Amino acid sequence: MVASALAGFSLSVALIVAIGAQNAFVLRQGLRREHVVPVVLTCAVSDALLIGAGIAGVGALVADRPGLLTAVRWGGAAFLLCYAVLAARRALRPDALRPADRPPSRLRTTLLACLAFTYLNPHVYLDTVLLLGGVAQQHPHRWVFGAGAATASLAWFTALGAGAYRLGPLLARTAVWRVLDGVIAVVMAGLAAALVLA
Repeated sequence: MVASALAGFSLSVALIVAIGAQNAFVLRQGLRREHVVPVVLTCAVSDALLIGAGIAGVGALVADRPGLLTAVRWGGAAFLLCYAVLAARRALRPDALRPADRPPSRLRTTLLACLAFTYLNPHVYLDTVLLLGGVAQQHPHRWVFGAGAATASLAWFTALGAGAYRLGPLLARTAVWRVLDGVIAVVMAGLAAALVLA
């Protein structure tokens, strides 16, 4: 059982640590020091639900409906491209305010954006439902494997959010935020292009 949990943890870490839309969003919220705990919990619970769905066999159903994945792919690409444009505007505006000077976002708005970054991203389905769910089927204790994978997700998002939260005061200069928003714009646009060209 321990081997299954460690295998799930290791594979989940390998998949989740790569920079993506969800990670960039958690990082930005942590640096803004805004709604960090709800965002981290939303990401971790979403991953756990998707991993559980994959282990329960939803992955096979999704694989049989390529039209569904295509719709999610195009919707996700449009969402990521819009977010890239917003981040680029923040980066390019010479009068951009530091995030600390901006009025805080409402929790509801922040969580809706977090859910969009999670569920409009086809890669999350490939990683959690199809890949992790499929690999779990090869283990004698598939739900223990899933628990290990979900624990890795919780640990990663907690570390990312808490680490960024602590770095927030050190990164309070406008120039740093313009660079960060520029990087986020490039990453989001790249992810959107990858979805369209896939």
